[in-house]
Amino acid sequence: MNLRPYQLDALQAIRKEWTTRKSTLLVLPTGTGKTIVFAALIDQLVRAQQARVLVLAHRGELLEQAADKIHRVTGLNCAIEKAEESAIGSWERITVGSVQTLMRESRLERHPKTYYTHIIVDEAHHALADSYQRILQYFSDAKVLGVTATPDRGDQQCLGTYFESLAFEYSMPEAIRDGYLSRISAQTIPLELDLTLVRQSAGDYNAGDLGHALEPYLDQIAKEIATVAADRKTVVFLPLIQTSQKMRDALLSCGISAGEVNGESPDRRDILTAFDRGDFQVLCNSMLLTEGWDCPSVDCIVCLRPTRIRSLYAQIIGRGTRIHPVKKNLLLLDFLWLTSRHDLVRPAHLVATSADVAQKMTRALETGGAADLQEIKDAAEKEILHEREAALIKQLEEQRRKKRRLVDPLQYAFSTMDQALIDYVPAFPWEKEPSSEKQREQIENAGVFAPSDMPAGQAAALLHSIEERRKQKLATPKQIRLLERMGFHEVGLWKFDSASKMIARISANGWRVPAGVQPAIYIPKKETQT
Repeated sequence: MNLRPYQLDALQAIRKEWTTRKSTLLVLPTGTGKTIVFAALIDQLVRAQQARVLVLAHRGELLEQAADKIHRVTGLNCAIEKAEESAIGSWERITVGSVQTLMRESRLERHPKTYYTHIIVDEAHHALADSYQRILQYFSDAKVLGVTATPDRGDQQCLGTYFESLAFEYSMPEAIRDGYLSRISAQTIPLELDLTLVRQSAGDYNAGDLGHALEPYLDQIAKEIATVAADRKTVVFLPLIQTSQKMRDALLSCGISAGEVNGESPDRRDILTAFDRGDFQVLCNSMLLTEGWDCPSVDCIVCLRPTRIRSLYAQIIGRGTRIHPVKKNLLLLDFLWLTSRHDLVRPAHLVATSADVAQKMTRALETGGAADLQEIKDAAEKEILHEREAALIKQLEEQRRKKRRLVDPLQYAFSTMDQALIDYVPAFPWEKEPSSEKQREQIENAGVFAPSDMPAGQAAALLHSIEERRKQKLATPKQIRLLERMGFHEVGLWKFDSASKMIARISANGWRVPAGVQPAIYIPKKETQT
């Protein structure tokens, strides 16, 4: 199997992190081949180093899928550590293990503590649970890779209490841009669902209360689905089995062919196969299909399980993000949830780079009609960048006076419209440590001011940005500084050659702007700006 460019980059980054750290994270959105990446990694480890690798998963279906995918990608077989099956005495160098089985002390003690050289934690957002930690602490000498689709930096902050670094992250917007995931449209349905009396449990909305709160609205919701998504293959997520079954019945009453599946369904595989085949249009489920189930032709998701947890929401929406030949895009139907809490996850949070971007996107989506999330995000980001830049002008001017010859790092971020730098927040302990003298020297050699108290993570992010811009032949920090001082706008989006030509013209004109050039509205010609 030929790996995609980002998958090759991920492999290289993981191996690099393991040279200095014991544990690291890989973040890939659902549908971009995280299992393929760690299967290729395992193949390298086993064939080159004779490593013994444990893949941890928390559900039987995930164990089977991992073993099957590893075999298809690498040709290597896996031993199974689950219930009565054990890897002890097996010739296989790879074990796919059930967390529920291995967490037992009696089961762990069958293994020498150095039995595994490497551990892969699939769905790593579960890794902080006691069950996982018992296993990871027992095999404490093993190198660990956590793999997750969670796009939320807040979740990475939590995972940072165990994982030492983030080796590689490929975001959903990047995957959509590169054509590896479906484009996503969202439509807000003006049906107000009252959640004000729903309690919270374990940091999220109580499933039982949600089910009861939803029931009065099911007929109306079914009518909306029949109107808006009549021609789409739809999956509806609900909090309870009973609610899921009632939703199916409401859809049938509206003339929509619908089925229902839950953890107690004896014919679960048959129902999923029938839906995949197209025997019915809408599949209702009570949160059964959040992990380990793929149906690429799904082109509409209805989440009737409002949540405060980004990772859960991302897993739900991930059931529809895969590309398919007959699929134009993925449509998310979003309802107006009436709640006194303001931390409910909405479609905007899938692609938004910050809370204020998500808020502005959500307001735009609520004006009506389906809209492409990426287009709404780009517009919101640009508007917020201009607002924030205007608010920071005075502060930036003061900082410029301190270091007149260099570009302020925050101004560099705004000039290049680098949202990752603008909203940078350290996630791991090493990122919060002071930057090295070498890092600061490299940054200032490039033309950006690096204060002595700059954190190591911010310095690393700046250096990465500067190098990526060099590869893309974009304007350098020094060019940006000079041209912006002459009154030109958005120079961070210029190509290097355009900036060089304008600077040459200014130099030839005695360091004055040439006649006929209006810096405030000037746009370089004969090239497409990034």
